[in-house]
Amino acid sequence: MIRVESATRRYGLLTAVDEVSFAVDQGEIVGFVGPNGAGKSTMLKMLSTFIHPTAGTISIDGLDVVEHPLAVRRRIGYLSGDTPLYQEMRVDKFLRFIARARGLEGDALQQGLTRAVELCGLEDVLSQRVKECSTGFRQRIGLATAMVHDPPVLLLDEPTHGFDPLQVLAFRDTLRALSPDRAILFSTHIIGDVEAIADRVLIIHQGRLLGDGRVEQLAADAGIPGAGLEAVFAHLVRTTARLSGSAELTVEASPKSTPDHV
Repeated sequence: MIRVESATRRYGLLTAVDEVSFAVDQGEIVGFVGPNGAGKSTMLKMLSTFIHPTAGTISIDGLDVVEHPLAVRRRIGYLSGDTPLYQEMRVDKFLRFIARARGLEGDALQQGLTRAVELCGLEDVLSQRVKECSTGFRQRIGLATAMVHDPPVLLLDEPTHGFDPLQVLAFRDTLRALSPDRAILFSTHIIGDVEAIADRVLIIHQGRLLGDGRVEQLAADAGIPGAGLEAVFAHLVRTTARLSGSAELTVEASPKSTPDHV
């Protein structure tokens, strides 16, 4: 459902994404991992049609993101790293506004709202104004706006930002429940999230894709069979840094047991 072929994005002399290719099929949850500034958010913005690739092609459900941006937007749910929320609106009215903006009416609107509220655990804050909600609940509201229209593709940029450990566990359950009928790509700094729920991992550094596969496959390819994702990630990033002559990066990763946002 997601197809990326040699996608490149340049800002003047800066190449933020450099000839990246990958695919995400229906039923897959794919984790997108990389240091700050690696190109994750830029890639997600291209996938969601907010910006165009400088070169290469990107398609969602068979539709080119440049040639058919509106049709693509109808098929995706996008949670950005800084999702705008109307702070003064009540949560229930804000979600209804988003659903109507997505073209939902009548029974479809009510069904979409009910599904999104239940999946994101928002029942207890519906009568509150958005600004009265905690950081974790505001993130849940953003997630609900991404899925209210029941899209076949979900693009999530740092979706567990601000979550407490219980909210992280609930989020993982939500993605598992959604995954059979969807293609899901999420970026994160939290290694534990990726190891817990991702079917595959994409590792990006300095705009280039360093790895694409299951953790055990990536570990074997890196010459460290049996290693976990944290070790594979650090190995690939540091090896690339040495080969390119750049300063070695310090990679932080949360423990598997109780993930914490970095």
